[in-house]
This record gives sequence, C-alpha cells and structure tokens, in this order.
Amino acid sequence: MLPRRFASTSTLPPTIRQLLSSLQPTGQVTKVQLSGWIKSVRRQKNVTFAVINDGSCASGLQAVLKPNATPHNLTNGASVRICGNLVQSLGREQSYELHVEAVDILGECNPEAYPIQKQALPVEFLRDNAHLRARTDINAAMLRLRDSVLRRLHSYYEAHDFYYVHTPILTSNDCEGGGETFRVSPASSPSSRQSPDPSAQAEFFSQPAYLTVSSQLHLEALAASLSRVYTLSPCFRAERSQTNRHLAEFWMLEAEWAFINHVGDVCYVVEESLKNVLLQCRSENALLWKDGEEAKLKSLEDASRPGIPWTRMSYTDAVKELQKYHASSRVRFEFEPAWGRALQSEHERWLSERLVGGPVFVTDYPTSLKPFYMRANDDGQTVACFDLLVPFIGELVGGSLREERSSHLVEAIQRHGLKEEEYGWYVDLRKYGSAPHGGYGLGFERLISWMSGIENVRECIAMPRWAKRMLL
Repeated sequence: MLPRRFASTSTLPPTIRQLLSSLQPTGQVTKVQLSGWIKSVRRQKNVTFAVINDGSCASGLQAVLKPNATPHNLTNGASVRICGNLVQSLGREQSYELHVEAVDILGECNPEAYPIQKQALPVEFLRDNAHLRARTDINAAMLRLRDSVLRRLHSYYEAHDFYYVHTPILTSNDCEGGGETFRVSPASSPSSRQSPDPSAQAEFFSQPAYLTVSSQLHLEALAASLSRVYTLSPCFRAERSQTNRHLAEFWMLEAEWAFINHVGDVCYVVEESLKNVLLQCRSENALLWKDGEEAKLKSLEDASRPGIPWTRMSYTDAVKELQKYHASSRVRFEFEPAWGRALQSEHERWLSERLVGGPVFVTDYPTSLKPFYMRANDDGQTVACFDLLVPFIGELVGGSLREERSSHLVEAIQRHGLKEEEYGWYVDLRKYGSAPHGGYGLGFERLISWMSGIENVRECIAMPRWAKRMLL
C-alpha cells in the first residue's frame, strides 16, 4: 500500500496532461503521485515498462518498474495509483517517464477476459460493448475532441455576447413539421378511480407530448428578450434511416439572434465560428487522423484557412450545375436533379467535393422544400435560407431568416397543413414587438465526423441510438 500521506488531498491532484504540460526541461527529478489505468505492460528480465493513462491526453505516461516491485496483477485495464520520480526519458517515444517507487492496485482486470485488447477491434464489436469502448484510444480521442470543440464554441459565442440557455426536452409540437417525433407517455396510467375524466388518464400533460426535434422555436421566444441566444441540446428523430449520417438521438447546436436582415449574415456567423473551431482544435486531431485519408485531411485544412471565404451559391444555380453534369457525364446521378426537388446526399457531396472542392452555402431553396417558419423571399417562390454542405459529409448546418410577419407566418402554417392552435404561442411572438431575426442548427456529431475523419456518426457519440438498436 502507498504511504498514508497520499491517501487524500484537499484539492484535485493534477492530471497526467497537466503534469506533462507544466514541466520544464531542466533535468530535475519531480516526485509525483498519479492515478489511472494501465494501457499496456511489457515485462523484461531486469525491468518492466507500463503505460498509464488517466484519459486526460492521448499519449499517457510510461512507468518504469523494477521486477521485484512489479505486482503480479499489474495488467492491461487495471486501475492503479503510482508514486515515483518523473524524469526526462532517454527513449525516443516520450519526453518523460515515471520511475516507480510504489504501486497500489485499485481495481484488478483479468487480461484474459478483458474485451478491450491492444489489437484493432471491429466496429460492431465495440458497438456491442458500448459501455467499454470509451477505453479505446480512438474513442477517447473523439470524446476529448467533442469537449474541445464545445469549449471553443462557447468561447466564440461568449465573445459575441450570446447567452447560453436551456430549452425544453419535452415539447408539444414538431418544430420541423415532418412528423418524425417520439411520443412520450407515462410507463403506467392512473386508475379510473383517480380521475373520472378519460382524457386526463390518456395524457399526463393534458395534451400529447414529444421529445424535441429542435430547440429553435423556444430559442426564438428567448431571443425576443435576450437578443442573442444559443444552446447545445439532445434532439430526437424517429426516422429509420440506416445511413452513416443519422442517429435517433443526437446533439444539436442551435443559435438565434434578433435584428438581422440578410441570410448572408447568418452564413457569416456560421463560417466564422467553424473556422475558429477548425483552427484551434487541430492538435486534438493528431491521433484521429493518424491513419486517415490525406485527401480528406487536406480538404479540412483548406477549409480552415482564414481570409478565404467559403463559396455561396443559390439553390437555382446549384441545380443548374447538377443538371449540366447529369446530362454530360457517363456516370449519372441515381436521382435526376430538377428544380423543386430536394437535393439528395449524392447531389450535396458532388457540389462540395467536385464542383466547389470545399464547404459551400446553398441558399434560397424553394418554399415547398423547407419548414413553415422560414421567411419568404420577395420572388414568392423561395425562402431566405441556406444549407452548409461540406466534403465527405453533405449537409452540416441548416439556417434561415425566420418569418417575423404574422400574416405570412399564419399563411405558411396553413399551407403546410399544420394545426394553428398548436402554434398559437409562436404566432403570438409576432404580435408584440416583432423583430427581424434568424438562426441556424448544426449537427454536432456530423461536425465531429468532419473534423475527425470518422466516417460514421455512430462512432462520434459516446452511446449511439438508432432504429432497432439501443444498448445501455
């Protein structure tokens, strides 16, 4: 056991990352105590090498132990507390190593039964063991990247005086109007003796309740007071798509702000915030891109270059380019492009990867293709909106000006066949000091996929849920 004086401290002890980042190359020996998990053990005749990691960084720290001081149960996966001297390493693989004086095994791990081994593990195997896959180097790096990206986004919004707010998870409406919602009800209903009213028995909230598909409508209500608001919230969509871009539960970054008159200004905020993230999170990507495709990495690096604005083009122009290619190419699109039809994934990727060679904002879609809340353009055929398409992903961000004119909004609700009484409060916002406003929503897992090179969003979230599959 370790000496009693190491049993507790009044403050949090430094992590491995904090220790390594604070050291100066003076050659001095630093006495430390570290806790973490053993990632690998290599026993030799006169010395034992073990790598310990607490998850705070990708590399971990090499620990050097004398054979007589190496516990027999020091194995891959075991949790330990180690005391020793941190010195500059003579090896090429690391700058520092820990010369161990004492080891305390906190939790044993049977190496024969432990599912997370050093060799590459199949994706499906890790999905089946979602409770353990965070222990793999790649998944841990992805989780650290999520954290870094979120911190950078918070910093950007704070610098521009946005307020971080919390919006409901339970909602009475379908923001997108697509009907792909999960309905929520109690696991057990009250008995008839508790309430003689059948309708009260049927609905806990006296009306149908759903898991949110977007925080946008609620953000608009808050933006009418605070001017600039944003949130990162879980969203839920009951779509059965089995593509590498879809999850039933995912996280959406959404922002709304008042006093904005042009959809191009929304595009500017999206581009500026994402470039800021791309530039500042490069160091987090080293492990994730270790075996990645060079073309994808170069595309990502090109997108982050300051001073080179991302391409913008209208939906109409995009369709013309798609039609031109479809008519002249030997390998045609599976879905023929035409004005008034939704852009398919193959169209989005062709525009960003082949035509533009980078991110592209496609603006001003036909009214029939977009939700009711988007502001109608003066041409009477399109709405003031955009989709940001990025290489190898497709749609990453969707945004628009919101319809601030009460009469136009009511007409749009009716045109989309929605129930006016369900959106009465939303229309009510336009009656009292209505202001021009806009915003956007960004799929957080898709952003992580783009930045990390991980192809499937199911590997860009800790515990994925999709149709027919929910573990834990």
